[in-house]
This record gives sequence, structure tokens and C-alpha cells, in this order.
Amino acid sequence: MMPKNDERLIAAGIYVISFFTAFLGPLIIWLLKKDNSSYIEYHGREYMNFFISYTVYGIVSGILVILLVGVFMLWAIGILAVVFTIVGALKAFEGQEYRIPFIFRLL
Repeated sequence: MMPKNDERLIAAGIYVISFFTAFLGPLIIWLLKKDNSSYIEYHGREYMNFFISYTVYGIVSGILVILLVGVFMLWAIGILAVVFTIVGALKAFEGQEYRIPFIFRLL
């Protein structure tokens, strides 16, 4: 069943607002709307897992800057984070459940 337009917009908004508030905006939207829609709950949980995973990757890469390999890892992580956030927003708006690659499913 296709999610309603408002569910799709809110789910896509979780990803889009992350460009401006990183963690807080998506968290607030997710916490306020997760009980109203399983679709919004799915995308909010997926984004939170993505944020946690890529924060861990960033910290590890930051430490590895000492060995110079971390510089390249930071660039790759940054590019992948932007790409996966855009793809997640587009998929959410299209009404699809998107599983972001390379993340820990903690939530």
C-alpha cells in the first residue's frame, strides 16, 4: 500500500532537514510522528541508524588521519553521507523503503 502524501513528505523531510540540523531536526520529527505512521517510523529509524553509523566512521577516520589514510576516508565518508541522504529523501518521497548501505541497525 502506498503511503499517503503527508507521510511521504514528512519521511523525506527527515532526510532534507538533516542538511541543516544534522541530528536534532530528524530526531524531533521522528519522535513526534513515529507513532502516527509506520512509514515515517521506518525512515526515521533508518536515518538515526545512518547518523550513528557515519558518526562512528567519522571518529575512526579522524583518528586514522594520523596514518594519513584517514584523510581519504573522511572524504569518502562525507561524499557517501551526502549521496545516501539525497537518495534516502528521494526514495522516501517516492513511497519506497530505502535501506542505507553500510550502516549498523541498532534501533
